[in-house]
Amino acid sequence: MDLTQRIRNKMMKERLMFVYRGVVTTENSVPLLTLLEKEMENSEFGFLGRKRLFMFVLESLQNVSRHSTSYADMSMVVYSKSDEDYTVTTGNVLQKSGVENLKKRLDQIINLEPDEIRVVYRKMLSEAEFSNKGGAGLGLIEMARKTGNQLDYDFVNINDEYSYFTLSKTVNSGGEGLSFTKKDNSYQGKTVAQLERIMAENNVYLLWLGHISPNIGKEMLSFTETRLSEEDIKSQQRKRVFSILVETLDNVLRYSPGREAEEEFGMPVIMIRLDGGVYKLSTGNLILNSDVASLKGKLDIINNFDQNGLKELFRKSLSEQTIATDSTGNLGLIDIARKSIGKLDYKFESINGEYSYYILTVNVDDSHL
Repeated sequence: MDLTQRIRNKMMKERLMFVYRGVVTTENSVPLLTLLEKEMENSEFGFLGRKRLFMFVLESLQNVSRHSTSYADMSMVVYSKSDEDYTVTTGNVLQKSGVENLKKRLDQIINLEPDEIRVVYRKMLSEAEFSNKGGAGLGLIEMARKTGNQLDYDFVNINDEYSYFTLSKTVNSGGEGLSFTKKDNSYQGKTVAQLERIMAENNVYLLWLGHISPNIGKEMLSFTETRLSEEDIKSQQRKRVFSILVETLDNVLRYSPGREAEEEFGMPVIMIRLDGGVYKLSTGNLILNSDVASLKGKLDIINNFDQNGLKELFRKSLSEQTIATDSTGNLGLIDIARKSIGKLDYKFESINGEYSYYILTVNVDDSHL
């Protein structure tokens, strides 16, 4: 099965929207937070729910960054959404020697009443119970104070020395916190740990499954730009990857039949992989069958040109473009082909008599920079 389709099927089954795998830094935490904030602005979740999730992500990212190990590139940030709940989960590797103490503190916090949380928090502050990494449980109690203590957690075995720690926060549309651990002990972090392995095996560090609005696209670009700047790659290659992502997101927006149709027949997916110095950008989106023939024709024409031919085709298309003509989409595809290596890899999967699912993959390396 195609990797994009495999990832898409898993994310839809688990109701996942956004997945980031990689090192969490102070710099890339900001666009990660903003991306969540922008997505939730268009949801039915109330202010209290949004605030609690936002504060949970803020505190969780700080904890992940603060307690990073040599396995920091295995850290995860996952957003998921069902009809009634919204969940944010973080995952990171911890030494097993600290698991029992952390588990004990989490169980204590989860069982506290709201008034007790405030008392414990003030007591810890007054006693200044700090370690070199920011406080003996102070970060967890502060998280509980700001977001409510309805938290879920799990530790998944990695090897004799390390475990994979997942911490999760779920709220309903009214902002009420939910805990599956407290309710029926059904929470398991295996889903996140399994997804981390799939992403690691395929060198994936960014996934998005969900409706792409202009605001979401803008924040996704901001995060990707920040993340690319942290990679040890040539500046020109980084610029090409970013430029191609801009164009591919524009194509997703251009052909979107609307959120309602996407939710029923297939949400857009965006995936970025880094494999042996080659960036692989894949997008998938729902498209009207009436648009397939025209788009396929454009792709086939573009794939018939070599690099010199693409440069000439781009100049010709640019000179012929006017405000009244709808040639921007064609220019965008030509520009993607110019800045990538190989042909544009695409396919259309028939969904029904009205829609198909369009997958496009392009590669960027530094061989011709």
